[in-house]
Order: sequence, then structure tokens, then C-alpha cells
Amino acid sequence: MKNLLIALTFLTFGIINSQVLDPVKWTTSVEKISDTEYNLISTAQIDAGWHLYSQTVPEGGPIPTTFIYDNSEENFQLNGNTIEGEGHTIQDPIFEMEIKYFEGKVKFIQNIKVSQATSTIKGMVEFMVCDDTRCLPPTEVDLDFKLGDEKAVATNTNSDVDQAQALEKNIEKTKKEATSKGLWSIFFIAFFSGFAALLTPCVFPMIPMTVSFFTKQSKNKAAGIKNAIIYGVSIIVIYVLLGILVSLIFGADALNALSTNVWFNIIFFLLLLVFAASFLGAFEIMLPNSWANKVDSQADRGGLIGIFFMALALAIVSFSCTGPIVGTLLVQAAAGGSQIGPIVGMLGFSLAIALPFALFAAFPGWLNSLPKSGGWLNTVKVVLGFLELALAFKFLSNADLVLQLHWLEREVFIAIWIAVFGALAFYLFGKIQLPHDSPITHISVGRLSLGLIILSFTIYMIPGLWGAPLNLISAFPPPQHYSESPYGVGYTQLGSSNVPGGHHEEVPEGGHLIPPHNILAFDDYDTGLAYAKKVGKPVMLDFTGWACVNCRKMEQNVWPDPSVLDILKNDVVLISLYVDDKRELKPEEVRESKLRPGKQLKYIGQKWSEMQTIKYKSNSQPFYVIIDHNEEQLVEPVGYLPDVPEYKAWLEKGVSNF
Repeated sequence: MKNLLIALTFLTFGIINSQVLDPVKWTTSVEKISDTEYNLISTAQIDAGWHLYSQTVPEGGPIPTTFIYDNSEENFQLNGNTIEGEGHTIQDPIFEMEIKYFEGKVKFIQNIKVSQATSTIKGMVEFMVCDDTRCLPPTEVDLDFKLGDEKAVATNTNSDVDQAQALEKNIEKTKKEATSKGLWSIFFIAFFSGFAALLTPCVFPMIPMTVSFFTKQSKNKAAGIKNAIIYGVSIIVIYVLLGILVSLIFGADALNALSTNVWFNIIFFLLLLVFAASFLGAFEIMLPNSWANKVDSQADRGGLIGIFFMALALAIVSFSCTGPIVGTLLVQAAAGGSQIGPIVGMLGFSLAIALPFALFAAFPGWLNSLPKSGGWLNTVKVVLGFLELALAFKFLSNADLVLQLHWLEREVFIAIWIAVFGALAFYLFGKIQLPHDSPITHISVGRLSLGLIILSFTIYMIPGLWGAPLNLISAFPPPQHYSESPYGVGYTQLGSSNVPGGHHEEVPEGGHLIPPHNILAFDDYDTGLAYAKKVGKPVMLDFTGWACVNCRKMEQNVWPDPSVLDILKNDVVLISLYVDDKRELKPEEVRESKLRPGKQLKYIGQKWSEMQTIKYKSNSQPFYVIIDHNEEQLVEPVGYLPDVPEYKAWLEKGVSNF
């Protein structure tokens, strides 16, 4: 009966045999594991050319596939997350992130444990699909799982078991590949951080002292090399044990939650602020002297044990320099979500620390080529302090994004980084002095070169305050839509001047400007239509979405063309209607959907999506319509049209018909 009503509704509004697309068909089945355990299987059959997004799309990307299971009667429990099949992962140039999606057919499996007798479990899936030229608005589909359907169990049990096992293997394979890439990144970052730690005042002077000790105490060169190698291996063992300890304390589940956990990110932010302040000279972080004394006394025992305690003494004595670096590495590795991340990080760091001791012991003559200790060691320490200060705000930004507080939006984040790296450039040029700096009589070529690089990087970030993408640091600032402007980076708030056409007057109420070209746009249909009647121009409806890839391609590649831009700014009134706008409708605007009887329209995006589907018999984006003041079409609507001359001709025809 419900399906019949929907079909009649579509007939009433002339939608059947139109451009309304439904490229994903969902079916459900149930697999019985035991009397109390079941697998709820949702299968998506995706039409050729279309793709469905994963459940784990990063913040700021397309709409992820989301499953919700109705447990209002508390008659079952979810065991783990919904397992999804193996898909494809690409580096999306528009969203500037890795995105996973599915094509063809994909199964999603949710394991549950039933606590009370029940025959049906209801659920819902929200998803978004795109092809190469358009995207559809977020769609919700109801799911019914019949636990008593013996036919489904009998026909699907074996295949579903095999499918579930295959899916789990595919997911594990994908996770391992991603983890492998992440671990290699952690290793190399930690390795180079270890070399940076070598160039600090606490570690660098220890190299000739330690090597000299081994060469003098050893009976011959071979014994000296052997002892130095044991010393280096001991350093590696000490730091790797620290990584193991961190992994055991947190555990896999906690580490997987770090990247989005608000409190972890805030704690990490405060921790890195302390580390940065220490490196900048506010204070020193030191372990108790009693620890160093006890360890040093054990080092006198000689043999393998004595060498090990010598390495431990180095770790304790140099902690004021290595501690902040080690702490930062552990934070970064842990936030990556891999339980062995901290172990790999400490392996890379300790390997870089240990190598020089072993190499210089093997070739003592190399010591003569080492630069002398001096003020440059503190400069290295201060530079690391500035880098830690900049990194700290990445964790604060993560917390702000999760809570959606909009305290540290993209422009604020970039402004902070400009200030931090600008101050670092001034420091390298000798314009800023910090507590432990030696008097500067001249600036070395190396210091000047590094200062120029940092200054260039600072200048590079400045356009980001006005919406530039900043691809070099795209992984650090909040996404472009997380902006001070309610419409995201690239939009000017109400009340701004310099309206399209070069006139200097106030932007009309309800309108906003889209930089850098200052196109006047409205995001409300009635407001935009009223303004069009006032100024005597036709309306161009832009059915779009925040997560619509091809919408962004049109706006970035077609709209900026001078001939197209002139029409958009001066000859039409642009109304951009976002079909994935998740802002709630006002209570008086909430109504029942005409397309989905029994469902209410709750969000602004649902309102515009239904309007497009009913009125223009299409549900894909981008979708452009030019209408007159009587809301009649002036030209046949178009979708994704990347050909500039063709798009311009379409615009000109609509304006001419008006």
C-alpha cells in the first residue's frame, strides 16, 4: 500500500519517465549465527557509472554512508561497527583528501545479539551517490530485517558466511595497507626528528664524550666498535620499550579513538604548549637528579649491563631536550590510531640517535669534522619549539571541529600559523632574542637561508585568509567550509560592500558575495525571487550541495571565465539552493514530504531537494535553471556542463528569452 501511494504521488507530479534518478537499490537479508546472534546484511546494488561513499569519509568530505538501527525497545545489542566491503580509495583533488567509495555491488554487515524475542528489526541508511558529472542529494532508505525469515537464512547462510569472511579479509587488507603507509610516515618523521634531537645542547656535546670514553676504555679498536654498537642498540631498546609501554597503557581501542576524541586532543594541545614553552626557554623539563645518579652508579659496573645503564643515563640526562620531541612523536603516533605506531616512532627516533655514536666510535677521526658546540645548538632547540607551538593548534583544531564550536575556524588557524612562523622568521634574522640565546654578532648563511624559507612560507599562507586552498598545508588547517563565514571560505557575510558590477552599495538583505569575483547570491528561494523582481533580472537557480564534487568543479573552472562571470554578476540573480544543508527548518516550515508519505521534511536541504524533484523532475546536482518572475523556465535546464562556450551560450539564451 505504501509503495502504491508513492507511485501515485510520482504520477501526480509528472515525475515518472523524467530525470529523477534512483541509481542505488537496497535489499536486506538476515544470517542466523545462533539462537541469539544474527548478522543484519544490507546490500547496495549500484548502477553502472555511479559510486556510493564509504562510512568513513573524513571531516569536510562528501556525505558518508550511515546506518542507524532502531533499538528503542532495547531488545538487541550491536556487536562492533557495521562491516563494509572492499572499495576504491582515491586522492580527491576537490576535497583534498583520500576518499573511499564503492561501485557495482557492496554488502554491509552488522552483527547483533538479541536479548528479547523479536521478529523484525528496523533500520535506516543515509547515503550519497555521484557519477562523473553529477551528485544526488543525501537520501534516506528504510531497512527491515526479518529475523524469522527462515527462507532467507536457508538460502543465504553459506554464501553470507563466506561473504562476511571475505568482507572481513578485505577490510583487514585495506586497513593493513593504510596502516603500512601510515607507519612508514611515522618512522621517517621520527627518524628525522631524532637527527634534530642530536643537534640540541643536551645531546650534541655527548657524542665526542661518549665516543672518547669507548675508545679509551676498550683494549683495541674492535672492542671499542663492539661496545659502541652495544651502546647504540641499548639506546634503541630503551626508546622502543617506551613505545611499547605507551601502546600497552592506551590499548588499541583507545588509540583508534584519539583522532576524534575531544579530551585527548585538548590534553595533547596543552602538552605540546608545555613542550614548546620549554624549548623556547621558559623552563626546562627534567627528570629527578636522583634517577640520573642511581643509573650512573650502575654504569660503573662494566660489561653489557654497564653499557646499557650508560645508554639509560644518556636518555635521562638529555631528557630536557629529547623529552618534548619524544612526547610529540608519541602523541602524533598515538593519534594515528595504530597500536604499534608509538613503537615504530620510537624505533625511528632511537635509530637516528644511536647511529652517530656507533659510527663515530668506528671512525673516531670523523669527530674532527663535527662543528663546535655553541649558540647554534640553542637556535635548533628554539626552532623546534616554534614547530611544536604550530603543531599544538592542530590538536586544538581537531577538538573544535568535533564539537563544532567554530572557535578555531580556518581563518583563525591560518592567522595563528602566520604569527608563529612570522615570529620564527624574525628570530632567525636576529630580531627576537630568547632567554638562552648567545649574543648575535652576525647571521650565518645557513641561518639566513632558513629564515628566508620560513618567511616565504609565511607569505605563502597569507592568501589563505581570503580563501586560497594552501595545498602545501592542506592536512593541517580546518577544511575550507569550516570558516568564519556561515557559507564557508570564499563567501562574504551579509552587509559587505562592493556588490557585483562594481557598484559600492550595501548587499541586499538575505544576499551574500562569493569572492574572489564577488558574485551576488541568495540561499533562499523567495528572498532571491523578490530581489530579482525588484531589479528586473531573470533568476538562475543553482541546485547544488556542499559535498557535490562537480558543483565545485563548475564554480572553480567555468564560472571564473570572464564572459560567464559577467553574466552571473550583471545579468541574472543567482539563487544557490543546497540540497545537503543540514540546518533545521523553522517549526512552522516543517511538513510532510510529498515524495515520501509518512516522512517529514526537517532540514533546509530536504526542502530544496524535494522542490527540485517535483518542480523540475530531476534530483541530481549541479542543476541549473533560468526562470522569469512568474517562475516559468526560459530555457531547458542543464546539469554539469564543463564546456565554457556551451555554458555561456546557455546563459545568453536564457537572458535573451527573458
